[in-house]
Amino acid sequence: MPLRSQDWFGRTGKDGFIYRAWMKNQGFPHHEFEGKPVIGICNTWSELTPCNAHFRELAEAIKRGVWEAGGFPLEFPVMSLGECQIKPTAMLFRNLASMDVEESIRGNSLDAVILMCGCDKTTPSLVMGACSVDIPTMVVSGGPMLAGRFQGRKIGTSDLWRFAEDYKMGLMSQAEFVAAEASMARSQGHCAVMGTASTMAAMVESLGLALPDNATIPAADSRRKVLAHLTGMRAVELVREGVTPSQLLTRQAFENAIMINAALGGSTNFILHLTAIAGRVGVELTLDDFDRISARIPLLTNLQPSGEHFVEDLFYAGGLPAVIRELRQYLHNDVLTVNGRTIGENCAEAQCYDPAVIATVDQPFKPESGVAVLRGNLCPNGAVLKPSAATPALMQHTGRAVVFENIDDYKARIDDPDLDVDPSCVLVLKNVGPKGYPGMPEVGNMQLPAKVLALGVHDMVRISDGRMSGTGFGTVVLHVSPEAAVGGNLALVQNGDLITLDVENRSLHLHVSDEELAGRLVHFKPIDLGYSRGYVNLYIRHVTQAHEGADFDFLRGGSGSEVKRDSH
Repeated sequence: MPLRSQDWFGRTGKDGFIYRAWMKNQGFPHHEFEGKPVIGICNTWSELTPCNAHFRELAEAIKRGVWEAGGFPLEFPVMSLGECQIKPTAMLFRNLASMDVEESIRGNSLDAVILMCGCDKTTPSLVMGACSVDIPTMVVSGGPMLAGRFQGRKIGTSDLWRFAEDYKMGLMSQAEFVAAEASMARSQGHCAVMGTASTMAAMVESLGLALPDNATIPAADSRRKVLAHLTGMRAVELVREGVTPSQLLTRQAFENAIMINAALGGSTNFILHLTAIAGRVGVELTLDDFDRISARIPLLTNLQPSGEHFVEDLFYAGGLPAVIRELRQYLHNDVLTVNGRTIGENCAEAQCYDPAVIATVDQPFKPESGVAVLRGNLCPNGAVLKPSAATPALMQHTGRAVVFENIDDYKARIDDPDLDVDPSCVLVLKNVGPKGYPGMPEVGNMQLPAKVLALGVHDMVRISDGRMSGTGFGTVVLHVSPEAAVGGNLALVQNGDLITLDVENRSLHLHVSDEELAGRLVHFKPIDLGYSRGYVNLYIRHVTQAHEGADFDFLRGGSGSEVKRDSH
């Protein structure tokens, strides 16, 4: 097929001179511009994104593969979103990063692109942007870090929540807390558990955008560089074959990703990001699809936060291919992937080497997995809960609401000795949704009140319009839609209202009559966050609700790769 890059580098006269001459100051000889496929390496390296801090070295492995296959690699930076550094939340900037990626790809002389993804939001933002352009695309994830080691045992990000509780209750000293902090992130890579970063890496492999084993090879393992090298080689072939994301990301590919995520016990953030990606390629996904498609899938992997092991253990046990092979009776096995083979062919020879990490469909780690999509007068457009990380005894529960109007109210009162709360209550946090925070932060798994922790209780039903870290756990209802900030019924909940959570029947019910809710709505006043300019103002005005993927309304669909006008 014709090379897109030749519309830049194949020109004669003034335009060709401009497009080539300044590139040559990097030492590229003229023949590199004469018909070689140009492979863009979209790099989210940043020292502010520790999960991606090894990407400079990984990019060099990709380049070696591109050169070997006869391509011309050109690396470029895009906005990098570090989950643990950026305020107020990386999710606020996911859509901005996707726009950066989209326009960087479209506006430059690229025939294909390799997306370097690691920390949580870097994967969906890069995939969303690339899908909107639709040139040949592959993904290289950064890989999970090695499990931490603390006081003779393995630890990971999920242990943070336990350490925080112990520290809060005086069961862990400041010195121990700092020692654990230094022991957890002991190698390059993203979180060692099946949090959002590893969930996203599994997502792109499940969708067929990455080579087999992309999801689980540890960042510190030399085989991660081998995979990067092979990806560089394959990207050149993709250009010659003319394979683009729109050809791979079919409805069946998305269904496969949902089922595989269920078997992994992946992050609830998966729902938001996969929905947004589907919106960019014109595949209609609803919350009910996630519930229905994952309903038959048991939890196969014994990984934190739903289990005890780590993602590196999953790699040693056979990796994602072994999980996919175990699921073959449920999957669309003939879906094509980026290496030219079907997902079934890729996994046909995969083996499980550790049944303690990867269980079987007949004898799963847990019978229930996936996501429970809840409906009711508290969430007319849906809410989600992760059964594999919840407490079974709380999956059917009625309790009185203890309400926090926003995150500041929660932080000010959660440990107040006079807070009227007991373990049977339901904690309700408002105004942490897409518009209300803004950016929908990971505060849904609220730490429990100190007076409840003192009783030895470690879980309560918690409800919010926000998100939860993929490393988190508990009986936590998330993504309530419509959110409180736009006048959803969550905004109308008052202290003492009874709320029933019934996961089996997929119900979340506020025991307040429609007439009473209508009366309360009369007094509802939208909050003013004070953003009158800039990107955050744009975000508030255009972000969609959680059940729609929290993308911008004007970014659904794609614009293609054509650029009709020249720069001079």
